[in-house]
Order: sequence, then structure tokens, then C-alpha cells
Amino acid sequence: MPYMQMEPEDKYVIPASQMALKSHHGSNDGEKTSLWKRKGRRRAKGLPMEGLKQKELDPNLEFPSSSCKSLTFPRRPNFGQLGTKCLVKANHFLAIIPESDISHYNVKITPEVTSRKMKKNILTELVKQYRTTELGMRLPVYDGGSNLYTAGLLPFISKEFTVILANEEEGTGTPREREFKVQIKFVTLASMHQLRELLAGKQVNNPQEALTIIDIVLRELHAQRYISVGRSFYSPCIKKPQHVGGGLQAWRGFYQSIRPTQMGLSLNIDMSSTAFIEAIPVIDFVAQLLNKDVYSRTLSDADRIKVKKVLRGVKVEVTHRGNVRRKYRISGLTSQPTRELIFPLDEQMNMKSVVEYFQEMYGYTIQYTHLPCLQVGNQKKVNYLPMEDLTKSK
Repeated sequence: MPYMQMEPEDKYVIPASQMALKSHHGSNDGEKTSLWKRKGRRRAKGLPMEGLKQKELDPNLEFPSSSCKSLTFPRRPNFGQLGTKCLVKANHFLAIIPESDISHYNVKITPEVTSRKMKKNILTELVKQYRTTELGMRLPVYDGGSNLYTAGLLPFISKEFTVILANEEEGTGTPREREFKVQIKFVTLASMHQLRELLAGKQVNNPQEALTIIDIVLRELHAQRYISVGRSFYSPCIKKPQHVGGGLQAWRGFYQSIRPTQMGLSLNIDMSSTAFIEAIPVIDFVAQLLNKDVYSRTLSDADRIKVKKVLRGVKVEVTHRGNVRRKYRISGLTSQPTRELIFPLDEQMNMKSVVEYFQEMYGYTIQYTHLPCLQVGNQKKVNYLPMEDLTKSK
């Protein structure tokens, strides 16, 4: 590439990383000064630049902030002109933005509850009791934490409700009524204006709050119909479950997310699958899980550890009481076989074996006494139930 000569009168500023200056020894003061520059690693030759001053920046010049959160769509140059038009099915569905803003409320439950499922049960009961009266026919959406949303305003700024929840005590199957105080307090109006402006192609700040609220509302509608696992929803009604072995079956489900697009607000839905324990007798599940005959053989320590790990936390229901199908959650597995298990029957510590208790109390004869029992309930009050008497709850 040829050299490019520049005169100092032009007063250009050349970054130091892109130029090299070299004095020409033996030159006179009156000799003309020149600057030589070229690309590459070759050094530019020339005389020293005398009187070359850096041009000052305009103080009114504005630069875009690196922390700018505004969100704009890149402009599309044009639409396709060649080829044949065709219709394409996609996993995107247009969603309609509500005309009114969404009201945001804070929820506080007393006594404090840590389980999100319990919190949702409390708010569900509150809506059943007060929707037609105190809630003004509004149907709020609750996120299971401290946030509640409604389309429009509730007829109060702050109000405390009393909720009586009949809940089965874990491990006993006995219904237990508990009283909760629920305070609902107005926080703010969540505006949908920015989201509408964004979808209209205007430059606005990222309307993440509005997108989050819409996502919560859509998820809550599905949570009432399907089983939620992570951020996905599953149901045996979507597609017939497939047996995959080991007492498991694959359920089809879907994952959803709300996204702004050029065409408008889009609900993106992707299919997913996960494994669920089949709704079969627990003893049959254990046989499939271990892939061995458990009906006539005892379990090894390794077998017990595997069964305990898989079944812990699984909900089951009893079958020895006819139409009374109480549900329990498995908490553990005994180290002893059923025929060796005894427990205190009363406060006088009169001991009774599990086999005798089931025979005398329910007229039920335990067949597989060589197998361990499942433990249900908490550590303070543990109940023993034989595997053959339990079925995976649907």
C-alpha cells in the first residue's frame, strides 16, 4: 500500500498506537516537517511534528451509556421477495395484553408458613370464602410467596382475613383444622403501558415487571390443572404415559415462556417429558425397581437403601380399610422385617407387634412379613405400614 503523506497544517490527531515518529537528524529548523504513515508493522518515517495540537472534544457531545436498559427491536431491512410463500406451524402463540393495569398486593400469613403449597391452599380457601363479598368478585392470582395480583383494584387498601383450613395432618391422615390470619395490602399498579409501547416498535425501558406478572398469571392457570415439576407442567391426559421400566412411566408435558416479538406478545411452548412412579402397589413397584423377586426373598442392606432413597417423600394411600383411602407421605424404611416390629400401644408402654395389631384392629393378615415396613409421619409419631397395604397415590 503506498505511503500517505499528511501536512501538520491539517492538525489531525493520530493515535500513538497507529503511528511512529522518527526525527530526521541533521535537518535545519526551517526545514519542512512531514508525517509519514502506513498500515502494517512497518514504521512510518518523517520529521518531528512541531506545533501539532490535539483537537479538543466538544463538551456537549453525548455518548450512549453502557448501562442503558432500554430495549429496542433491530430494524428489519426488508421482507423476502424470492421463493414461494408457505405457511409454517410454530410453537409460538399470540397473547393479548390486558387493557387495564394490574394491581399488585402484598400478602402476609400468620402464623408463618414456609410451604409454598400450604400458602397457596390458604389463599385458595380465602378466595372461596370471600370472593363474592370482600374481594368484589375479583379472582386474584397468588405466586406462593408474598405477591398477589388482580385485574383492577380490590375494594380496599389493606384488610385482614381469617381463614380456617382443614388439612390432613401429615402421617396420620386425620383432618385437622387450623386458623390463619391473612393480611392483603395494596402495593402499586403494575403498568402495561411500557409493554404496549415496546410492541408498537417504540424505544422504551425493558418492561420486565409486566412480563413477569403475565408469566405468573399464565403459570397459575396451568398449575390448577397439571402437575408442576420445576418450570414445566405434566399430565397423563396430554399423551398416554409410556412404561420405561423400573416401576416408572414417562409423562408428556410442556414448558412455557412469554416473550415480546415483532408480531406482538408471544407465548412460547416447548414439549418436555419426565418420569413418574406408576400408580401401582408399592410392593410391585419395589420388585420392578430392584428387578428381583421380593415376594419370597428378604431385602439386602443395599436394596433397602435404594428403596428408601426412591420412595422418601412419595405420597401413598392405604388399601386395608375398604373405601377409606387415607393418604400418607413416606418418610423412611425400617431396618427390621415386619414380623419383628413391635411398638408401644399406649402410654403404659404395653408393646404390640405390627402383625398382631393389623389382625386385631382391621382383621387384615399381613402376607409378606419378611419385608420391612414403610415409615410414615414425623420422627415424634412414626407409623408402620406394610408395603403390600400401600398403593402409589394418583
